[in-house]
Amino acid sequence: MKNTIKIAIRKTLLTFILIFACHNLFAACLDSVVLVHGNTGSPSDWANTYDLLKANNYQDSDIYRPSWGSSSASNNNHSGSEEIPVKNAINDALENSCTGKIDIIAHSMGVTLAAQQVIKLAKSNKVDAFVGIAGAYRGLWTCGTYPWNVWTPTCGINGLSVSSPFLDWLYGNNIASRVYSIKSWSDQIVCGSGFCSVGGVHSSQIANENSSYTYALGHFGLQTYTADKQYALIK
Repeated sequence: MKNTIKIAIRKTLLTFILIFACHNLFAACLDSVVLVHGNTGSPSDWANTYDLLKANNYQDSDIYRPSWGSSSASNNNHSGSEEIPVKNAINDALENSCTGKIDIIAHSMGVTLAAQQVIKLAKSNKVDAFVGIAGAYRGLWTCGTYPWNVWTPTCGINGLSVSSPFLDWLYGNNIASRVYSIKSWSDQIVCGSGFCSVGGVHSSQIANENSSYTYALGHFGLQTYTADKQYALIK
């Protein structure tokens, strides 16, 4: 009788241990996150976001921060060497994500670059949340309107002039299950001409987005000081 009771107790304890272990394993399974910096930026620009993710049980192996582009802002666009680091980061994140899906948070020109790579890789069904911060999804008036007043690669055929062939191709494509934008009406880059809107819509807003959030911050402050919102949006 005593042996029967002992066996029952052991089985019960083993069941609880297995349940606890499975719960911890599930809790630790998170979407990999790809953080894409802006034109002439660097992975370190994501310090606040990175620290917040680490504080919420993300491991280094869950976070991907590609470094792309040259130090010459006017020479970077969405064609060629700029694409490769972002493409590789998305592929690596997907390969190593225990959920099979990823989240992308991008800033400035990194928004359009990351969206481009999702579309080119045909991985929109693998991106759970896409958060675009201070992007120029509808173009920059400081770049002119294509094909007029387009003097640099950043503003050219594969750049951010309003109605450039690249932006016309990008617009309307599905990039994730959930899409959000974070913007400002005092963004010194997106609103550098004095106008933030293109066709009556703020240029940082993304086609078919779920929601857009506005802050009284500058272009770089939007990336640095909205880490809490960024994290909330990918949960």
